[in-house]
Amino acid sequence: MASTPFDAAVQPVAYPFPAQDAHAAASSGRAASGFRYILSMLRANLLLIAAILAAALAFAVIATMLDTPRYTAAATIQISSASTRVLGPDQEDRPVEADYDFDRSLKTQIDILKSRALAQRVVQKLKLASNSQFFTALGMEAFPAGTPPKVINDTATGIVMGGLNVIMPHDSRIVTITWQSTDPATSALIANTYASEFIQSDLQRKFDSSAYARSFVSDQLNQTKARLEESERALNAYSRSAGLIRTRDASTATDKDGNGGGGSSITTSSLLQVNEAANTATARRIEAEGQWRAVANTPLLATKEVLANPTVQELLQQKAKVESDLQQELARHLEDYPTVRSKRQALTVIERQIQQAASNVRTGIQAQYQAAVATEQQLGGEVSRLKNSTLGEQDRTVQYALLAREADTNRQLYDGLLQRYKQLNAAAGISSSNISIIDNADVPGYPSSPNLMKNLVVALVIGSAMAAALVFLKDQFDDSIRVPEDVEAKLGMALLGVVPLSPDGEPETALADPKSPLSEAYNSLRGSLLYSTSSGMPHVLLVTSAQASEGKTTSAVAIASSFARMNRSVLLIDADMRRPSLHRRLGSANDRGLSSLLTSRDGLASATVAGPQANLTILPSGPIPPSPTELISTPRMEEILQAAAGQYELVVIDSPPILGLADAPALAALVDGVVFIVEADRSRRGALKTALRRLADVRPIVLGAVLTKFDPQKAGNRYSEYYGYEYYQYGGAKAD
Repeated sequence: MASTPFDAAVQPVAYPFPAQDAHAAASSGRAASGFRYILSMLRANLLLIAAILAAALAFAVIATMLDTPRYTAAATIQISSASTRVLGPDQEDRPVEADYDFDRSLKTQIDILKSRALAQRVVQKLKLASNSQFFTALGMEAFPAGTPPKVINDTATGIVMGGLNVIMPHDSRIVTITWQSTDPATSALIANTYASEFIQSDLQRKFDSSAYARSFVSDQLNQTKARLEESERALNAYSRSAGLIRTRDASTATDKDGNGGGGSSITTSSLLQVNEAANTATARRIEAEGQWRAVANTPLLATKEVLANPTVQELLQQKAKVESDLQQELARHLEDYPTVRSKRQALTVIERQIQQAASNVRTGIQAQYQAAVATEQQLGGEVSRLKNSTLGEQDRTVQYALLAREADTNRQLYDGLLQRYKQLNAAAGISSSNISIIDNADVPGYPSSPNLMKNLVVALVIGSAMAAALVFLKDQFDDSIRVPEDVEAKLGMALLGVVPLSPDGEPETALADPKSPLSEAYNSLRGSLLYSTSSGMPHVLLVTSAQASEGKTTSAVAIASSFARMNRSVLLIDADMRRPSLHRRLGSANDRGLSSLLTSRDGLASATVAGPQANLTILPSGPIPPSPTELISTPRMEEILQAAAGQYELVVIDSPPILGLADAPALAALVDGVVFIVEADRSRRGALKTALRRLADVRPIVLGAVLTKFDPQKAGNRYSEYYGYEYYQYGGAKAD
């Protein structure tokens, strides 16, 4: 292969990776420099990490400012290994357990302090479940009406347990009980109540442990209770069988004289009530009879009952008025005068009404008398019946009295044993306690939380963890092709070369300078293509990409120009017949080109033009046809490529992008090798995978990928072997 003076002066690039070793080198570099990779990830996401940490710290400051101040009150108690007699004549200490077992006992006491049972004792002692101020002080809303008491009690118990903290030093028997809330007085009150109720619960447990000493009295009490129940059942059974229903006091069945018939039966009570009612009925009958006799033997309008009737009084007044009017009419007119006759008729009507009303009053008095007589007779009969029942019941109370005395005896014995049992319970075990209060809790004067410094430290730790997790997830789910290592790691393709980003944004200017990093990169790509296959450089080469504007045309021109400088005849074909750009970039006409050859049988030389340098020939796209895909898919395209391969040492085809078009896959099936162009920091792995799957359908020979527009300084923010991607300089550059 001939070389040019330009090639002789060029120094190698800093990282001339062989395409097949790119993935292995990247993997070994990451394995050997894991710490550097982590630092690079942190450096790449420095702003994100700083934002998360700043947000966490700001949240901590805001939460601290908005948080309700809480006050912690502390009471201290001593748990010793000896118990003190609280009640009783002696006040000496008595050891209750060995010292070597005290550590376990102390931990048991701490667990009891934290138990739900002790919290319930505190709630009951302070009546917190019914204290609305307790819930209000803790920032809770009032319970709605109808809330079950158990729910309120459980809520209060949970609050009390939640605010408790027990501190037990390893080298001391002084235990600190702290309680935290938003109200300082409540904190001190509950802390002190916890200490006192802890002592009371300890005494209660010791009281319960004395059950063996009270077992005998308990057994006797149970036996007596059984006998009492049996005697009561016998008494009730006899009462039921004998038909005796007696109202007796539950505490005794004897009367004042000691007889067993204490109390009275329902029959006797009924007799007394009915007899009293009969006497009342007799009195009412006598009164009603007297009224009736007075009315019956007296004219209607002569009795006071009739005259006192309001209806009769009103009619008498009307009669008097009509009589007065009649006398006035008689004074002026004769008897036959119409007004006189009218007044006499009205007077007659009123007199009849008066007689009817008086008769009604007398009839009512008679009815009252008859009803009183009937009531008296009925009650008299009931009294006679109850007298007979009472006399029969007295004969059956003899056996009842015997059973009642037995029941009373058993009850008195049971009451005595029960009183004794209560006395034993009151005196059992309450005289010993090994717990004492050292310091009562004082009302705290300043809040214990929120603590700004503590919250900032916690926020810093949480923010650091969140930032680390987010950076890790971002790195794991990032499917962009950013650094050369991503080409093989994410696409599974060999890396043919890395083309840096042109500093001035115009790749034509950078390619015109043989000393530019862009020219050096394409020279390195040329070396990779020379040995890309087992037989050397491919004869017909297709340059394509997944999307437009990824540097495909620039790469095709650069590859063709690079091989032309090696004194190889190169044909550069613009196969993008939709948006041709090669003729404008090289300054040639586009009157005839590939589309002209595809639609005619003209020879290849009729459409080619000379390139801007020796050994380089250009085949423009030609006039834009209506359907480029149909032209490329014809056998004529294969004939043109065969003719070009016969005349030139290298044929480079600039094709349209793969996604959305069928031109590139059709051309890939006709060439000896495909170079896949990938733009750094733009191409997504999903789009690239889709493009590669479309290529795979025609089974092409994919030589590898070229990463274009790569910014070494930007890539330095990620861990890459291409960080600091530079070339040796010409002239007076400082030697390495």
